[in-house]
Amino acid sequence: MKNRISTFFAAIVLTFSLHGQSGDNVWKTLGKISYKKEYDEVMGFKIDKPVFGDQIRALDGKEVSIKGYIIPVEGYKSHKEFIFSAFPYSMCFFCGGAGPETVMEVEALEGVKYSADAITLKGILRLNDKDINRLMYKLVNAKLVKN
Repeated sequence: MKNRISTFFAAIVLTFSLHGQSGDNVWKTLGKISYKKEYDEVMGFKIDKPVFGDQIRALDGKEVSIKGYIIPVEGYKSHKEFIFSAFPYSMCFFCGGAGPETVMEVEALEGVKYSADAITLKGILRLNDKDINRLMYKLVNAKLVKN
């Protein structure tokens, strides 16, 4: 009984702490990830599989607002699908020393015009710990938030 009560109160605290998180705080929460080594049949070797803690799992399927940077790709003008990063291009996972927890795939409802400045997006967060060919995080039904 004591375990159920403490779990209940932890869930309430987590709910209140997640409600209204700023874009920076969402990245901090997403950064609290761990990995486990697991053999992948297709690849033929062990891979680092993400392990999402309770705080991250609580965000799965929820609408979040997140501030970050569009990672430019060749021919980018105004795409609906792109990579979004907690850090500017020169410091992002693909170009700098940041980890894979600092980037996410985005599927926007409308094309988002490229900007080198930070922007804020709002959308539904999805977690991925199954498909190693995709990023761990995906923001779907994303919209640009007017700053």
